[in-house]
Amino acid sequence: MDDTPLMRQLARDHARRRELEGLVFDAPESTRVITVANQKGGVGKTSTTVNLAAALAMGGLKVLVIDMDPQGNASTALGVDHRSEVAGMYDVLVESTPLEDVVQEVGEVEGMLCAPATIDLSGAEIELVSMVARENRLRGSIRDYLASRETDGGQRLDYVLIDCPPSLGLLTVNSLVAAREVLIPIQAEYYALEGLTLLLKNIDLLRQHLNPELEVSSILLTMYDARTRLAAQVAQDVRTHFPDQTFETTIPRSVRISEAPSYGQTVLSYDPTSSGALAYRAAAREISTRPAP
Repeated sequence: MDDTPLMRQLARDHARRRELEGLVFDAPESTRVITVANQKGGVGKTSTTVNLAAALAMGGLKVLVIDMDPQGNASTALGVDHRSEVAGMYDVLVESTPLEDVVQEVGEVEGMLCAPATIDLSGAEIELVSMVARENRLRGSIRDYLASRETDGGQRLDYVLIDCPPSLGLLTVNSLVAAREVLIPIQAEYYALEGLTLLLKNIDLLRQHLNPELEVSSILLTMYDARTRLAAQVAQDVRTHFPDQTFETTIPRSVRISEAPSYGQTVLSYDPTSSGALAYRAAAREISTRPAP
């Protein structure tokens, strides 16, 4: 009985819980702006963004989540108001509203902020087309916001995490131009590497033409089922091709991670002792210990 998959998982969770208990992360030397991107849908981009952000904030850091997906799922998961009449990322990108005017405190997690996405953001793709420097709208807003916080004597942000829509339109391009790092969540399934190859080609094009500082700093395996050979094979392939970028931590397939947003919570608030919550805390520790590019 001691060697069943369930018992092995329980033993891993118990050991990880002891490792992470009361852990405080070191702040980076300067604000790290990380875009969480994958043009393939359903790979856990939003779950990764909000749960990593919550884990970093719970580790004593100041974190801003920018929701660039018109569906507003990150805003929902963080319990942030994003009705159509609320100022959000549409106003920042299209109306040039300062970012500080739309940022909200996340009540569930101390030290965490969110710039929400409203349904209006779905029209921004079209409206941005005719604008000057349309690919740089988000980068300029973030730069001005960080400078404004410093001028006003506010606490410096340690991390800015940007959640992208599952496409390579102008919203995602803005997100990639605004960041220095890309974190790619990959579902442990057959088509993962195929989608990753295409994404890397697009990132390379963006690096050549719009953002030469952009680097793929992290790859995170999500929805990982350790009981299947396929998941193990995908993980091995990804680590073989990207040994430096791939996290040691994998995020398990978890009902708790899926349930948490319906309560306006991250999995770390909803069930802090679950396998999913512990995995995201371990992934946050990996991010904090990796040097910025």
